[in-house]
Amino acid sequence: MTSELLDQALVEEATKKSGLIWVKAAGAPAARALWHVWHEGAVCLVGDGSEQPLTGLADGGTAEVTVRSKDKGGRLVSFPVKVVELAPESEAWEAAVAELKGKRLNAPDGEEMPRRWARECRVLRMEPVGSVLPLPEGSLAAAPVGSPATTRRAIPAGLHRLLFKKRKR
Repeated sequence: MTSELLDQALVEEATKKSGLIWVKAAGAPAARALWHVWHEGAVCLVGDGSEQPLTGLADGGTAEVTVRSKDKGGRLVSFPVKVVELAPESEAWEAAVAELKGKRLNAPDGEEMPRRWARECRVLRMEPVGSVLPLPEGSLAAAPVGSPATTRRAIPAGLHRLLFKKRKR
């Protein structure tokens, strides 16, 4: 019981403080970075339409959420979630949208945003299920793509004297 409460507290605090989470839908090849809010015990997202893509996230489906540290960017916690799509203009939808609206940066339509979301977007509630997942052993970083670019090399030792020498008169 104590470890479940600690897991729940870790998930909630980490997710509240992070402005960005990584979501990997069941069967998806890779995780996608999404902005979110933590509201009433779950992660809430708005997407599709003219907002962030929610590819692979379907009502009743599952996903894995990874929360990163806001200051260092490192992985803090990963946990499984159940995806629930909220019906437009229902009580739960209105509450989630009120929170999401406050966190949406640079919205093109301001006060019209909730109506646009109701018309063309989906609002998802992702409820944590089970316990937190163990952290991976490796970094999971993808290898960089090959390129002809090189890193900068040291300048020749006497170059600064040639470039910045004072002219004699």
